[in-house]
Amino acid sequence: MLLSNQRIRLRAPEPEDLDILYKWENDTQMWEYGSATTPYSRLALRQYLSEAQCCDIYQSKQLRLMIDTQEAAPKTVGAVDLFDFDPLNRRAAVGILIDDAHHRKGYAYDAMQLTAEYAFNHLNMKQIYAFVATDNTSSYKMLQKLGYVQSGTLKAWKCIAGEFRDAYIMQLINS
Repeated sequence: MLLSNQRIRLRAPEPEDLDILYKWENDTQMWEYGSATTPYSRLALRQYLSEAQCCDIYQSKQLRLMIDTQEAAPKTVGAVDLFDFDPLNRRAAVGILIDDAHHRKGYAYDAMQLTAEYAFNHLNMKQIYAFVATDNTSSYKMLQKLGYVQSGTLKAWKCIAGEFRDAYIMQLINS
């Protein structure tokens, strides 16, 4: 199956994901990894979930997939996003969130691998790319293991607690 392996399955967000998305989107510690600057209301997330069902990446320029385990009682352990989709140049950025309780279990690696396969084989993308803080060595190493290449360093890219930090741009090119 295109969006699954023996350990995980990627799926569209469902209304039942409201509580976990509310938790993740309002975790201020996670904001430094994305672009969120304000909390999300349940109403806003409910509307997002309602609209996400009818839109595709070509309309909204983004796609969120929930990461579920392939256990008898599946658990939602994270989400992966394709965003800033550029169909003309056949590229998109990719980001991932794994719930704190499920770190270091290989779910991020599996999800990023499945996302790349989906982007290249189904969406016909030429490349996907990720921004990684220079001090995030675990994500950097994971992306390298997946075949991503560091193509540059973005100086003073992210302001966190008043301090500017550098980030790497990592690319995976579909050969």
